Amino acid sequence: MKRASLILLVIVLAASLAACAPAGGGNTIKIGLQGPMTGDMAQEGLGFKNAVQLLVDQTNAAGGINGQKIELFVEDDKGDPKESALVADRLISKKVIAVIGGYNSTATEPASAIYNKAGVLQITPGATATRLSEHGFTQFFRTCFLDDRQAFFAANFLVQDMGYKTIAILHDNTTYAQGLAEATKTSLEALGVTPVFYDAINPDDTDFSPTLTKLKELNPEVIYFTGYYAQGGLLLKQAKALGMTSAWTGGNAMNNTDLIKIAGVENAKGFITTTEPLPNDLPYPEAKKFLADFKAKYNADPTSVFTVLAGDAFRVIQNAIEQTKSTDPTKLAAYLHKDFKELAGISGPILGFDAKGDRNGTIHKAYVVNDQGAFVPYQK
Repeated sequence: MKRASLILLVIVLAASLAACAPAGGGNTIKIGLQGPMTGDMAQEGLGFKNAVQLLVDQTNAAGGINGQKIELFVEDDKGDPKESALVADRLISKKVIAVIGGYNSTATEPASAIYNKAGVLQITPGATATRLSEHGFTQFFRTCFLDDRQAFFAANFLVQDMGYKTIAILHDNTTYAQGLAEATKTSLEALGVTPVFYDAINPDDTDFSPTLTKLKELNPEVIYFTGYYAQGGLLLKQAKALGMTSAWTGGNAMNNTDLIKIAGVENAKGFITTTEPLPNDLPYPEAKKFLADFKAKYNADPTSVFTVLAGDAFRVIQNAIEQTKSTDPTKLAAYLHKDFKELAGISGPILGFDAKGDRNGTIHKAYVVNDQGAFVPYQK
């Protein structure tokens, strides 16, 4: 009887300890990160990894979150929707409570359904397609800003600031690019300007001369490309080779130094991107500290604003855990929806999230590639 009572006591104690254990199990807080670590968009994914690893290391060195160390799991989704779904399954099997990522909207969308069904908190720093927050997923949030807000800025910049009247829009049929193209078209039409050209390239192609030949014949004052920097660099290079004279502008996925490397400085100079402010132009104390720490750890500056937004995604998760004293993803999401008010983010004040999980507010600027091959704030 004494032995049976002892066994029963051990079982009761074990059950009690299990009930108190954090979601994800073990003594660590498990956080996942997914992004394109290889392929055309690898620079963005590696930026995610470097930013979050830096903050995880700093947090662990300071004692963790509420006394618990963080364990980071990084997965390569290659920017591909099929691979992204597999990545989501792998991270869930590792019992992560939250995931930062993905980068591109096409890969983020299928993963968001999987994370939401599993009850895992997801915060994307880079997937800006408006439709992603139309699914009603309560576990889905963003630290980036939506395409319709960028489109409004882009249309006003092209028409009111630059004075363009003949505008062509080119996208690549990806979720992000098509969404930004459609929203920009709508915003332009609201200003009384109907695009003279609206079409798409195949992002798997490397020769865009058929589309560029059509654009050359039409000769619009400006072309607004809403796709990614890898294809954008090729477009700039091939357009110059064809003798095109139209000005080139593009969305925030073109805001990457690899665009200039691919196109060549001579072909990229004068290109303008509508984007969130670049990291070195952020005036906030949190940004200055992050940039200094990033440079000290990696001996390089962040090449993209999305690197900074990945850091903000981690800071939001950290804040939610600290404030709720919980690692239950459902409680974290409820806090972000209802009680989270403001956080001093690296990218600027994070003024809460709306009912769909989208970050409130918007911050956009225009940058131009100068003669030295660097993005600098555009000044008319």
